[in-house]
Amino acid sequence: MSFLTYLLSGVSLGSIYALIALGYTMVYGISRMLNFAHGDVIMIGAFTLWTAASPSFFPGNPGLPTAVSILISILVCTLLGVLIEKIAYKPLRNASSLAVLITAIGVSYFLQNIALLIFGSDAKAFNSVVSFPGLEIGGMKISAETIVTITVGVLIMVGLSLFIKFSKQGKAMLAVSEDKGAAQLMGINVNSTISLTFAIGSALAAVAGILYCSVFPQVSPYTGAMPGIKAFVAAVFGGIGSIPGAMVGGILLGIIENLSKAYISTEMVDAIVFAVLILVLLVKPTGIMGKKMTEKV
Repeated sequence: MSFLTYLLSGVSLGSIYALIALGYTMVYGISRMLNFAHGDVIMIGAFTLWTAASPSFFPGNPGLPTAVSILISILVCTLLGVLIEKIAYKPLRNASSLAVLITAIGVSYFLQNIALLIFGSDAKAFNSVVSFPGLEIGGMKISAETIVTITVGVLIMVGLSLFIKFSKQGKAMLAVSEDKGAAQLMGINVNSTISLTFAIGSALAAVAGILYCSVFPQVSPYTGAMPGIKAFVAAVFGGIGSIPGAMVGGILLGIIENLSKAYISTEMVDAIVFAVLILVLLVKPTGIMGKKMTEKV
């Protein structure tokens, strides 16, 4: 039964990667920008919840309830995502991809250093937001965090897919991703659509950060660095720009990582993950569910 346990844990971790990868893939699919500061939004979300729920920040008060702290974390990250887009990325809409990349790295280091100034470099203990006990089925133990992570991941993926397919704003996102100029001629507000994309992606990053720190119970200014990189790998793996691809890529990456830790080597796991990505891109450069794009010249 240990294999099934590792598999479920991999799906749980992969669901977190998928939530983070959605932010990458949505922003890239609509604005053709790679937001490498996305991983640090995860860290801000986790620190926001830790601060809101921490008694030390509320003298004489045990801290805010978990549900309220989660909502505050999501709201802060949503606003942060919109602010980053307005200040850092909007002026670079027509700039080269290199300029956008350098700016994204700068925003990432800025957020990390702000967190270092406020919270210091030491990791803080993070209490899980999941309070109910896990399950035991046929001798296989399933943690509560695994159950919640997989459930939340599936619900968000389904909800986001329905939003994109049936809502007016979702259809506007699809139109902007196809052709910004044509979408603008049809009366779609491109600026507000891109801002909404950043807002949704950052809100999902907050949820992913909370779930990630619940599974690995600590938070530091560098918490979002490696999950952010691996989520980007998941987005490329699944086909960057594809929402179902982000889901598939994230879950596969989580399973590969967990099984590699269990059966190969805990020290080689990151190398194995990136090696699998290289192999996939050699066979299918657009990723598993990515579509080949043709550029007009």
